Amino acid sequence: MNDQTSSSRQRFWLGTLHIIPLCLAVLPWGVLAGSMAVSQGFTPLQSMGLSVFVFAGAAQLVTISMVAAGSGFIAICLTILVITAQHLLYALILREHVSSLPFKKRLPVAFLLTDELFALSVGKKSYDFAYLMGAGLCFYLAWIGFTAIGVVLAASVPNLADYHLDFSIVATFIAIVVPMIKRLSSLVGVVVSLVLSLLLNSFAVAGAIVIAGLLGMLCAVVVARWRGETL
Repeated sequence: MNDQTSSSRQRFWLGTLHIIPLCLAVLPWGVLAGSMAVSQGFTPLQSMGLSVFVFAGAAQLVTISMVAAGSGFIAICLTILVITAQHLLYALILREHVSSLPFKKRLPVAFLLTDELFALSVGKKSYDFAYLMGAGLCFYLAWIGFTAIGVVLAASVPNLADYHLDFSIVATFIAIVVPMIKRLSSLVGVVVSLVLSLLLNSFAVAGAIVIAGLLGMLCAVVVARWRGETL
């Protein structure tokens, strides 16, 4: 085994190790996705297929709800496009770091790119393929495993959704966002988004989360320019 192969394996397992806490954080979320799919009439195979091929928690839950409500294919696709639009920003940020990789390596990185993988890698100085694949594959397999648990429990534990497993969605994003708050502008953006999302939701404003997020980012940019911070 040459030094390069040994180094790649070490980076692979390092990525795996670093993503484990975030894997554990989404365990209830994955269980909810699997159980909710079965409770809404999906077969166990279809429920697992959502995690295998879609691999996006929010998108899966929305898809399940829309299918159950009788929504059309185009409506579902457009909705998923909107709620997962942040992945385009993630890809643009990582692009300069992975553009030198051959297409056959960029493609799996693109598929495995989640909020969690982006949060883990964005603060790193290097974005090597082995590290990204270690973290991404570990999270992918964990998500499929958690979904399988939900599928099994759906048949033996009735009304699993009543246990409010969706709290893990909030907990996961708190775990992702908080460590990234290192400047006043970031703090302002997060606080403004949080407060506005609560207020707008309380008044049943359509698109409350999107509006709150955009205004939060605008406030963050204003504060950053006022303080002379680099965006």
